[in-house]
Amino acid sequence: QVQLVESGGGLVQAGGSLRLSCAASGRTFSGYAMGWFRQAPGKERDIVAAISWSRMRTYYSDSVKGRFTISRDNAKNTVYLQMNSPKPEDTAVYYCATRPADIATTPGRYAYWSQGTQVTVSS
Repeated sequence: QVQLVESGGGLVQAGGSLRLSCAASGRTFSGYAMGWFRQAPGKERDIVAAISWSRMRTYYSDSVKGRFTISRDNAKNTVYLQMNSPKPEDTAVYYCATRPADIATTPGRYAYWSQGTQVTVSS
């Protein structure tokens, strides 16, 4: 059974930094892309960033480009989201997800999801 377990969420001040981690287990993830999504109250779940298995390809939404960095450690089956200079509008529940193919930007294309972790950015 595939499980994605997040850690690192919480409260952070605007302009600070926070790192989210997501550890995957339950199968071999060779060839799997991983992504971070977020959902604010009353809004749809949107892509934040994604990374291919090889780490050669990454994607960032325009709203986080230049501030957030996605990375992964395949030996640990773990993906990270380094959030630098967060803004109050980054406040949301953050989810990691994985799919047995290359990067995709829509939630429906991802097969497995974490439970979500709250990130709150105070002004």
